[in-house]
Amino acid sequence: MDSPFLLRCAYNCRNPQDAAVPPVEGVAGGGTAYGWNDGGSHGLSVKGPIDPTEIPTRDLVHVWCMPSTANVGPQDMPRHLEPINILAARNERESVQIAIRPKVSWGGSGVAGTVQVQCNDLCSTSGDRLVVGKSLLLRQVVPILGVPDALVPIDLPVSQINLFPGETTALWISIDVPSSQPPGQYEGEILITAIKADAESPVQNLSKVEKHQLYRELKGCVDIVEPIDGKPLDEVVERVKSAATSLRRILLSPSFSEFLSDNGPVDIMDEDAISSLSLRVKLNLTVWEFVLPETPSLPAVFGISDTVIEDRFGVQQGTAEWYEALDQHFKWLLQYRISPYFCKWADGMRVLTYTSPWPADHPKSDEYFSDPRLAAYAVPYKQVVSGNDAAEDYLQKQVEILRTKIHWRKAYFYLWDEPLNLEQYDSVRSMASEIHAYAPDARILTTYYCGPNDAPLAPTPFEAFVKVPSFLRPHNQIYCTSEWVLGNREDLVKDIIAELQPESGEEWWTYVCMGPSDPHPNWHLGMRGTQHRAVMWRVWKEGGTGFLYWGANCYEKATVASAEIKFRHGLPPGDGVLYYPGEVFSTSHEPVASLRLERILNGLQDIEYLRLYASRYGREESIALLERTGVYFGPERYTFEHMPIDAMRGQIFNACRS
Repeated sequence: MDSPFLLRCAYNCRNPQDAAVPPVEGVAGGGTAYGWNDGGSHGLSVKGPIDPTEIPTRDLVHVWCMPSTANVGPQDMPRHLEPINILAARNERESVQIAIRPKVSWGGSGVAGTVQVQCNDLCSTSGDRLVVGKSLLLRQVVPILGVPDALVPIDLPVSQINLFPGETTALWISIDVPSSQPPGQYEGEILITAIKADAESPVQNLSKVEKHQLYRELKGCVDIVEPIDGKPLDEVVERVKSAATSLRRILLSPSFSEFLSDNGPVDIMDEDAISSLSLRVKLNLTVWEFVLPETPSLPAVFGISDTVIEDRFGVQQGTAEWYEALDQHFKWLLQYRISPYFCKWADGMRVLTYTSPWPADHPKSDEYFSDPRLAAYAVPYKQVVSGNDAAEDYLQKQVEILRTKIHWRKAYFYLWDEPLNLEQYDSVRSMASEIHAYAPDARILTTYYCGPNDAPLAPTPFEAFVKVPSFLRPHNQIYCTSEWVLGNREDLVKDIIAELQPESGEEWWTYVCMGPSDPHPNWHLGMRGTQHRAVMWRVWKEGGTGFLYWGANCYEKATVASAEIKFRHGLPPGDGVLYYPGEVFSTSHEPVASLRLERILNGLQDIEYLRLYASRYGREESIALLERTGVYFGPERYTFEHMPIDAMRGQIFNACRS
């Protein structure tokens, strides 16, 4: 039975076949800053400048809703606006998008116009609230390489957004439902209002805080370009580009909006005028009693490159600033049901991985490892930061301390990434033997996609791949295999599982990286939203008990925090990059999430829904539900549309609610 709480935005509509791309501003309008028309303003006929204080916003802009799996680009065409209806459990984040596209232009200097976006708290009839800025967040979708991906925070509860002629702008709305939130029906609305520039110069009326912020931004530009004497040319160019980007962002800020308008300063709209002319987007949320477990059921361990942090933010290993930077990245990623580990690569794909940069006996390590949001943590094989402990004693001491802790069951050692030959496999066996001498119950994790290529374990590559557990046993406990090896042959999973000994504590995890490629599920830039989310559907159906991703911040080296993000050469765009430095988009130091990271969270939340359903009706029935609702059949057969996802979640809600 379909859920009554489906997200009934008009995202299943198709773009009109005869929809024309609007002309470049000024061409059809005789060189004026107005005059082009984007698909029907329903009788609006204005000669001369348009005054948004006298015209309903619905006559000036198209507004419609899209699901979190949609990639809303600048050329997306308007659809019908309907109220947003969302179903969410407690301790869950649900997201939706609002798309805005100007019908006409009322601004100037290349800007179609400015809209004010105002969010209200979501309230229940019993008086419970989900508060804007705390439980309800708003971010603007910013393209990366022309593909919508970065989610840049905007001011709450009121923000101003510049619209551009013939372009669609998307806003990403996230609702975080606390674990203690009372179940029920919550309602709210988002007001979108076309506005003019402020009456007086905003620069003249800046508060002391705003002046200080502007001062910091300008000083930041100076700090970027001043120390360039004797620097290599490529670094000088990078610094100048970064400063230019920051200056351009400052000039486009609301503080200087009056200078961007051809029409000059105008009066500020009063609240009543805004209310009567605003376009209102209704938001209805059903919170049900199910609480997603605080500790994720599926350990999803994601790498963070400490070297990238050191280079880009100019922090030296072992300094207070270094610990602070790593601490920020660790805590920020926990909100995505991810268990982060820091990593550093050595020759031959040997890796030093660690979840806490502090020694095992440091209070911060205990804080990290005891955090209920952390499902698994990596223990380093050797010292991360040089100290007084003798290197040969370090591993033994750390293991002896950790084994006395309740959280030891979360611990694992990740020593080598994708060993290829006998020498590398033997290195894994040797390091594992040393660890097991101190802790026989330690878990060693190895990622691989083949057996040793210079000592075949079987006649064919796949058969050799399947035989890796027997080759590594008893040195390895977590066998983490590439999804690329399976291709579209899900039936091969049983061959892998048949080789494992779960009664001896062996586990099967999986990972994606460069492969598999389209149409298989992965997290590359430009893939479909459902393709991103399907990575976790695949994990659930295949039966993996954990997941690893090699890197979340592995972009090209830069020595300035605000430098342009560049993906690494030789990798598919987006591979190894799931979030961006906040400094690239503003003066904020908080990381900026990608659409893909939000969809990873959605997939991990889907696993909790499916696990709940399986606890009532059995695992096989949960897989049947995935297929019956049309969500996921296999790596080449999964939904391209969002509606089946809501249907699946709605059926779980109906079947499992009290």
